Amino acid sequence: MDVTSELYEGTLDCVHCGLCLSDCPTYLDTGRETSSPRGRIYLMRGVAEGQIELGPGVADELHLCLGCRACESVCPSGVRYGALLERAREQLVDAGLRKGQGPRLERLLLRSLLARPARLHAFISAIGIVRALRLDRLARRLLPAALANAQALLPPIPPSPLRAPLPSWTPAVGERRGRVALLEGCVMRELYGAVGRATIAVLTRNGFEVVVPEGQACCGALHAHAGDLSFARSLAERNVVAFTEQGGAPYDAVVTHSAGCGAAMKESGGWLPGRSDGLAALTRDICEWLDESGLVAEPGRLELRVCYDDPCHLVHAQGIADAPRRLLSAIPGLELVPHAGASDCCGAAGTWSLGHPEMSARILDAKLDAIEAASPAVLTSGNPGCLMQLRAGVEARGLAIRVAHPIELLAEAYGMAVPGQR
Repeated sequence: MDVTSELYEGTLDCVHCGLCLSDCPTYLDTGRETSSPRGRIYLMRGVAEGQIELGPGVADELHLCLGCRACESVCPSGVRYGALLERAREQLVDAGLRKGQGPRLERLLLRSLLARPARLHAFISAIGIVRALRLDRLARRLLPAALANAQALLPPIPPSPLRAPLPSWTPAVGERRGRVALLEGCVMRELYGAVGRATIAVLTRNGFEVVVPEGQACCGALHAHAGDLSFARSLAERNVVAFTEQGGAPYDAVVTHSAGCGAAMKESGGWLPGRSDGLAALTRDICEWLDESGLVAEPGRLELRVCYDDPCHLVHAQGIADAPRRLLSAIPGLELVPHAGASDCCGAAGTWSLGHPEMSARILDAKLDAIEAASPAVLTSGNPGCLMQLRAGVEARGLAIRVAHPIELLAEAYGMAVPGQR
């Protein structure tokens, strides 16, 4: 089935009820019907029917969408909006409508930097050197706007030991309950290596042998969001081989510690029908897996007031909201404090915030207002883009709030303090 036919059939599920409008960040910001999920679906259908020209206006609206997929959580018809958006953006790329410096730079960075570990490591190291020499402001003036914004969003560059590859095998502590594989990730390894090590520590403490398979690749999420589905499929193919076809005993689960990566892996069956179904079925978010399998080691006490903020690609794309909260609540002394709009997008949305900094800031401000009102000591979320966006926002406001991944708090409750970002 070609892209046009696939898009047309997918749009027919939408009954235009409008229940998605109040959950769409871009509609709430602009008030435009075309900037809503049903408006964009109407554009996709109109193009497929030949009633609307596939031109710059359609391209602008489809790329204004954050892809947060909050609309999917409230849709009574089960419209697979995220998949439709990726296919529509692929159509725009094929039609040559992704022109200009920004899209070309995005494609170059995603293909030639993010998906190549050695190059990404060298790039992040260079940023660390620039910061150490206090050349940040000069770099921002010399870099293209999108890269300057990206550099400003990055957390402190972790020390070299935390950016080293994770151990290929770590035995279970105590009685062995199972064997899991871990997706190391690209951004997670370079900027949140402490989270990867905390993930292994918590899994092994709870009886799981952890393997980090060789040959694994970037999950392809950001490439798919940008409409580069062909490259995302090539990365998914490598992960199918690494996690399901290489030698050795099979895994009980393929664990991810990034919501965006987990959603991409779980939905890779749509990119590679029949080929990636096994990998998709095995994939579990770390909080989902620990909640599903249960903690056998009792955490120690942490006297902390904590807010948990839902990553969009965990709560909306994967349908996981309660598992992280149950894990945090299992830590004695930890007070889990609710805040308004916890499942609303923070405005990061992968690379989206780099191209839409003003709207991103407005979306983030509403989130920060709610967090500031709740007054936690720690703010947690399970996705690197969210962690970067929230940390930058908290820092800009001068709030004394630590931003961390939930698994870091669980590791600390076990007495496994791993140095990381504060």
